[in-house]
Amino acid sequence: MIRHPFGELSLGQTGISSGRTMTETDVVNFCMLTGNWLELHSNVEHAKSSLYGQRLVQGSLVFSIVNAMIPFDSSVLAAFYGCDKLRFLRPTFINDTLWARTEIIDLKDHDERHGVVTSKLEGINQRDETVLRCEFSLLIRKSRLDRPGEPAKIRAAHDKTQGQSA
Repeated sequence: MIRHPFGELSLGQTGISSGRTMTETDVVNFCMLTGNWLELHSNVEHAKSSLYGQRLVQGSLVFSIVNAMIPFDSSVLAAFYGCDKLRFLRPTFINDTLWARTEIIDLKDHDERHGVVTSKLEGINQRDETVLRCEFSLLIRKSRLDRPGEPAKIRAAHDKTQGQSA
């Protein structure tokens, strides 16, 4: 949803991602990757007697996936700058489908080549519940990078789609 250089963005611009279902495979792979084998995530029998009666998707996995669902143009994205006020408002269960929703809430000049764009980021599930909310900041270039090595037809397609969304 950030597809333009810093100077072309404005407060209030919004975006919504496609949906993505959180799977058993996601949870098990994340357990393997992080070593987070808490029984709330990995033990069906234990989770049956927990607050929600079933296993939860790890909060850090939910955050990782929701922020990655936001489409970016790599010719303007310089770096992830930070995250503030991260809250998990509702649990995410295996087989829940999530969407990312963003709204630009702050634009700050950083240096001669970059600005910081802060968006309210929300993860919304299929029950229309907000499961995650935070302020998500990115360092955005003021000028696009050239796309070295990109074939002419691809470059032309990129140039044609610029201006169609934030």
